[in-house]
Amino acid sequence: MDSTEFAIVAEGLRKRYGDTRALDGVDITVPTGTVHGVLGPNGAGKTTLVRVLTTLIRPDSGRAEVAGHDVVRRSAHVRSRIGLVGQHAAVDEVLSGRQNLVMFGRLYHLDTGTARRRADELLERFRLTDAAAKPVGKYSGGMRRRLDLAASMILAPPVLFLDEPTTGLDPRGRVEVWDAVRTLVGGGTTVLLTTQYLEEADRLAGDISVVDNGRIIASGSPDRLKSRLGGDRLDVVVHDADGLAAAAEIIGRIGGRGADVHADTRRIDAPVTDRVAALTEAVRALADAGIEVEDIGLRRPTLDEVFLHLTREEVSA
Repeated sequence: MDSTEFAIVAEGLRKRYGDTRALDGVDITVPTGTVHGVLGPNGAGKTTLVRVLTTLIRPDSGRAEVAGHDVVRRSAHVRSRIGLVGQHAAVDEVLSGRQNLVMFGRLYHLDTGTARRRADELLERFRLTDAAAKPVGKYSGGMRRRLDLAASMILAPPVLFLDEPTTGLDPRGRVEVWDAVRTLVGGGTTVLLTTQYLEEADRLAGDISVVDNGRIIASGSPDRLKSRLGGDRLDVVVHDADGLAAAAEIIGRIGGRGADVHADTRRIDAPVTDRVAALTEAVRALADAGIEVEDIGLRRPTLDEVFLHLTREEVSA
């Protein structure tokens, strides 16, 4: 394993709790200086994977290295090279933002002067300087998570684990955390991000591993995963639900592989290969059939569609 090329490498990780296979032979490699997303529903094995890689629990079998160190045989070395942000804020709400960071610095055995300087650096880096003296209890959700990220970076670890870091945040808070993560990666930090939010993985991760029932069922870049659904999709919303069946027959014929019908939104979509020709033909055919259309266009598949497609395949396998 090349610890300079890959910040995280895992091979055949297995972890069992009674009859539950939390990890069932997981392999993963994360290049240095990138964001790798681990995507899956509750209970898929995401958090168990993070706990193994951060030395909080031992795998039953398999091996893993983080920042060049074996997570079992050299766990202390791993812990000195990583940061971890869990699903819930770990900061003290009574203390101010600056006091929290100084406290974390002292817990990491920095002297008082160094801890204060590091706190000020991180407050500026995460755009929290104006709120540095305020009690954290008065922070917004996004500000608290940014402070959590700052606390995890006290010792500037080269590898950072984010376990569903935006759970419970509103859209503004999520965007604030995303911006902070991009800043960290721009500075050379490697990030492993677990999330249930497909948009989050799409926006942040260069590569994604889709986990279900303790196994990785697909991996690759967001675009590569989306291509599994056939590239572009023709998307049509009809004005009247009475025209839905006829429109679905037309769009399915143009796509050549049938169409997906969403009756609640009067929407039909189908994969297409020649995007311009398909759109032109659809407009003409729907007009000839007298079907009134509210909206029509071409789009790429979403990660939501990819995930549902992959998990349906897994269930039927």
